[in-house]
This record gives sequence, structure tokens and C-alpha cells, in this order.
Amino acid sequence: MRKLLFQSVLSRPLTEPAPSPDDAAVAELATELGQAARRRLGRSLSIREVDAGSCNGCELEIHALNNAYYDVERFGLRFVASPRHADVLMVTGPVTKNMREALERTYHATPNPKWVVAVGDCARDGGCFAGSYAVVGGVSEVVPVDLHIPGCPPTPVAMLRGLLALLEQADANAVTS
Repeated sequence: MRKLLFQSVLSRPLTEPAPSPDDAAVAELATELGQAARRRLGRSLSIREVDAGSCNGCELEIHALNNAYYDVERFGLRFVASPRHADVLMVTGPVTKNMREALERTYHATPNPKWVVAVGDCARDGGCFAGSYAVVGGVSEVVPVDLHIPGCPPTPVAMLRGLLALLEQADANAVTS
């Protein structure tokens, strides 16, 4: 035990280095996303995250959006506790049979205009859980999906880029209508 204690005191911690994108690029991307949300909705973008049966890898990256490094709330993006206050549903994981009805109810409780974003490879087609007796499939098997952000798990920057692309597409559709 003593030997193990000394080794842990003398060795460096096993942590990953800080994310590589520079602060200015992340800030610019998040600012652009906040401005697009205000232009499209007239207010901040409200996001409701739904875990439909994932391994929690994608949730860790989604929660990173609120940490001190990314801090997306300062740019007008906020996560809400109720789908009744949300503009975007960010769904992670394959939809399990037990979560199918809950996801459908959450979708119907979200007011229009609403967008559904499938986050991660499992949300697209079930990922490594596809074919399991307990899995319905990807999110699009249960509710209509507006955007899929690939990755296992996708990075917070990829999620910001995806949300920006979603709002820009909605803006372009509104102009042509």
C-alpha cells in the first residue's frame, strides 16, 4: 500500500490535454449560433436533451457545452428542464423499447417550431446496439429528425456547428417561403 501511495504522489495525473480548438474560434462559432437563434426565433435557443438509451458518451460531450471552457449560455444557448420550453430536442442513443413512448410524448410536448437533432452514431441507426431485442432503432424510427450530428461521441464543437447549420437552414427556408 505504501509503495502504491508513493507512486501516485510522484506520477503525473492521467488526464487528457485541453481541447485543441483555440478560444477565439469557439467563441466566434457560439456567437454566430446565438445571433442566428435570435434572428430566427427572436430570443435565445432553448435545448432539451433526451437520453433515449445511450452509453452516456454523448451526454458527457453535451454537458461539456455548459462547462467553463465552452460556456454556451453566455452566447444565448440554454438547456431547459421541460420540453414545453424547448426549441430543439437533442436526442442521444438508440431508442430503447422502454424509452419509445417517453420520446414520443416529449416530442409532442415541444411547441412548434421545433427541431429534433439526433446526436451520435447510435441515434442515427442504433450504432453498436442495433439489432438488440431491447432497441427500436435510431431516433428517426420514432420521431422525425431534422439533423444528425455524427460521431461516437461527437465533439462539442461539432454540436455547435450542427446547431448553427440547422438554424441557417431554417432561416433559408423561411426566406424562400
